[in-house]
Amino acid sequence: MAWTRYQLFLAGLMLVTGSINTLSAKWADNFVAQGCGASKEHSFQHPFLQAVGMFLGEFSCLAVFYLLRCRAAGQPDASLGPQQPFNPLLFLPPALCDMTGTSIMYVALNMTSASSFQMLRGAVIIFTGLFSVAFLGRRLALSQWLGILVTIAGLVVVGLADLLSKHDDQHKLSEVITGDLLIIMAQIIISIQMVLEEKFVYKHNVHPLRAVGTEGLFGLVILSLLLVPMYYIPAGSFSGNPRGVLEDALDAFCQVGRQPLIALALLGNISSIAFFNFAGISVTKELSATTRMVLDSLRTVVIWALSLALGWEAFHPLQILGFLILLLGTALYNGLHRPLLTRLSRGRPPAEEGEHERLLGGSRTAINDAS
Repeated sequence: MAWTRYQLFLAGLMLVTGSINTLSAKWADNFVAQGCGASKEHSFQHPFLQAVGMFLGEFSCLAVFYLLRCRAAGQPDASLGPQQPFNPLLFLPPALCDMTGTSIMYVALNMTSASSFQMLRGAVIIFTGLFSVAFLGRRLALSQWLGILVTIAGLVVVGLADLLSKHDDQHKLSEVITGDLLIIMAQIIISIQMVLEEKFVYKHNVHPLRAVGTEGLFGLVILSLLLVPMYYIPAGSFSGNPRGVLEDALDAFCQVGRQPLIALALLGNISSIAFFNFAGISVTKELSATTRMVLDSLRTVVIWALSLALGWEAFHPLQILGFLILLLGTALYNGLHRPLLTRLSRGRPPAEEGEHERLLGGSRTAINDAS
């Protein structure tokens, strides 16, 4: 079946905004500007402030949700009516996990390449699968266990590519290794977030846009308050600001004032989060969850290609192998092989019942996979 213009628009929007999300954050890190007072010029390395911006983007999803709800108010569909009452504090534990994992990933992005950052995020499959067995009592299919093993192999190959690649003064080998390990550590926390969402949130049938917006509100408020003590906590080698503290928001604002393009990069990061979540959920409704997974994989290719074209990283052949192995692992875990096997065995296209969903209907998609 041919895609409509609207479906093509949604697919393009998801691909573009998802790529902008990572690239804009990396672009901001590459700027050098003077901070407050008489400090020397230095790189814009403010991961926690960037995480605050991301939560601001997530929070804006609430506005999108209520706009869509108002638009659908006159439609005679029970699923578009008022949703089941729920306690917003249910979103606090997942929001804390989201806040911690996202902050760690922004720290890691300062240390490693954008393409490795995107590829290593595939480790979330491993920990989500293991935690779902341990805490949700789920039984994984043989193909899912195989997908986890293949993903581990892919992560090893990507890690080897980072070890063997040439490193400049900005990204030393020790920093790259630390950054890669931090990304994998963050995926453990994101996996806990997904398990918490499935155990406590999904049973209330909360729309994903509303869930993303509510978690964004918690993350925005809590992390903004934490910026105050971070201004005084020494961070040693992990600090990227002249004062050597965990986060210096005042230094960040001074750098933005002296280099307006940093503000453009931050704005791109904030706006892309909101549009990416909306586009991703809409792709699942209008097309299928499989299409969403394929587009998310294409996002890695776009980020990788643009990073190479902009000279942000050096090419290494092992990254191609690592990406292909990770792609295979993701496909196996998500059951992408089943439609192909069905097509080969029956000689006809498989049914996609259950994959198409209404935009304001219930969803079992992971609430937030855009960080």
